[in-house]
Amino acid sequence: MNEIDSNKIKSILFDLSKKFILPMYNNLKEVDIMHKENNDLVTSVDIRVEEELDIILQKLLPNSLFVGEEKFSIAPSILNNYNKKKYCWTVDPLDGTTNFANGKEKFAIMIALTFGEQILQSWIYKPLTEEICSAIKGEGSFINEKKIIIKKTKSLNFSKGSISSKYWNNNYSKKLLEIRNYFREVKSYGCIGFEYIDIANSIRDFAILSKLSPWDHIPGILIIREANGFDTYFDYGPYNHCLQKQNLIVAGDSRLGNEILTLIKE
Repeated sequence: MNEIDSNKIKSILFDLSKKFILPMYNNLKEVDIMHKENNDLVTSVDIRVEEELDIILQKLLPNSLFVGEEKFSIAPSILNNYNKKKYCWTVDPLDGTTNFANGKEKFAIMIALTFGEQILQSWIYKPLTEEICSAIKGEGSFINEKKIIIKKTKSLNFSKGSISSKYWNNNYSKKLLEIRNYFREVKSYGCIGFEYIDIANSIRDFAILSKLSPWDHIPGILIIREANGFDTYFDYGPYNHCLQKQNLIVAGDSRLGNEILTLIKE
């Protein structure tokens, strides 16, 4: 398969944003906002954008499979698509739904294309600024069309990043509270797509993550790796969307990532 044209993906995302996302920004009605069974927020925009992408992406690559956040809520078995030897799209139609619903600026559309365990391409699109961050396996990461490489990561006590606020077991919850003061700043954006972009763009340095829903992390992981970043599970080894494991460190380089891991393990 030839790589998917990023300009084509950007055009698709631009059109969907103009048609379905931006008209509803700061304009949601009560009927547009709902809660899933796990109490996560979802809007009519999430649902519509995912439905559109399901149709568009599978036309773009016939016989491909699809995993979407909202589709998973109805049919969790779709995660089995990753274990099939077929191309598979992964979509978060509106990363940062709570931000979007509250009129905040950090929200994005995230897409990735995988084949088995391989992440081949990914895209994170910011509707408000029309900025797109993308990656191609073996070819690099890009913001719009400019290649990005992570600069030398700051030392631990000068580093900035985020620590997931929930879904930890009691042991890790206590430990992660203890280590917060080792960093210069710990702050979540409420939109992991923005955090991945800022690590790849050397604005932030790390993210310590608990729940690893594939639509939240497959797109960003490839962008980090292709920008020379680093990722590891707490029990070692790089992120693998087929394993459905939890607890991950993403960092600008292996030195910082392993320092954080050592802190957690102490």
